Amino acid sequence: MAPRTWVILSDKRGDNGQVDTIVDALPWPVEHKYVHMLPAYVLGKPRYRPSLDHLDLSQSDPIEGPWPDLILTVGRRPSMVALWVRKQSGERTKIVLIGKPSGYMLDFSLVVASAENQMPPMHNFLPTTLPLMRVDAQDVAVEAQAWQERFAPLDKPLIAMLIGGETNPFIMNRQVADDLVATAHWIVDDLGGTPYVTTSRRTTPEVIEVLRKDLPPQAVFYQWSVDSEENPYRALLGSADGFIVTADSVSMMVEVIYLHKPLAIFPLPGGWLGSADQQRRSLAHWLFNPRQASAWDRWRHRMARGVYYLDVFKLLCATRDFRAFHRLLVEQGLAVWSGEPFRQPEARLPDDVGAVVKRIEALFP
Repeated sequence: MAPRTWVILSDKRGDNGQVDTIVDALPWPVEHKYVHMLPAYVLGKPRYRPSLDHLDLSQSDPIEGPWPDLILTVGRRPSMVALWVRKQSGERTKIVLIGKPSGYMLDFSLVVASAENQMPPMHNFLPTTLPLMRVDAQDVAVEAQAWQERFAPLDKPLIAMLIGGETNPFIMNRQVADDLVATAHWIVDDLGGTPYVTTSRRTTPEVIEVLRKDLPPQAVFYQWSVDSEENPYRALLGSADGFIVTADSVSMMVEVIYLHKPLAIFPLPGGWLGSADQQRRSLAHWLFNPRQASAWDRWRHRMARGVYYLDVFKLLCATRDFRAFHRLLVEQGLAVWSGEPFRQPEARLPDDVGAVVKRIEALFP
């Protein structure tokens, strides 16, 4: 008999897409529960605990019995709802959390997180290579068709330069802006192509100003704006011959990879504080990813599990190592470094979704 399954989601489309990717692969039906936050908690973080106090119950789907056997969820706020439901069920409900937990890993029956997340190798943790994101290839194709006349006159190859922004441990300063300009000139002078440069919500004003002033005349520059009605991003996903993505933007890298397009990673500096913080992230990666090929690796695996109980302030157990993720993509043939020749990815993508479904099924022997 199939377990009664709820999917508890909020308004974050990217997060929701990861859960729905799993839902589509499950061999049994599910019931979706969409929850909406009170105004104070749309951006503000509620204290993490089993609770419905942060919800706007008048706008949310009913959260009431009969209680489910299984909940799939993602994110801090929906996972608090899942924990509350489990409490009402007499601790019977099993919870599968997608992504890094805000609380303790062992609060959940299964935690699924992609390779940039550094998590202790506990018994309930399943790492995946890539985030379980969805890319609607049909939607991308429609956008590409709509922009075809605008892209047609541009010299080929058309190279999309997707610029993110500052996020710990990375910084974006004048040197980064100058390096981006140099990369655009390389596309024009060495490849004979067109750099199509797009910024994002997080791109710093200093970088935007330098790009606007110093990009080669052959470049096309799009500055992100909340009021813009014509963002070329999805059209570029379907039309560009190659992509250069700044190191902070995991989601954009993953979308390119899922579309089997050539990807180059543009490294970003960390500044003195970010460089120091990278040591913490690198330590977490070293500690939590033993290959168990030797007695030393097996000892490190046991030590990593012990750190989970000692790391009260989550200095190691709730961090991300972007640089390790970049190296993984390059080692697996899914990306190159910016400035290297573009390469059509030949590596087969891992069946992460299949592995997740098997682990979920194993929760109900």
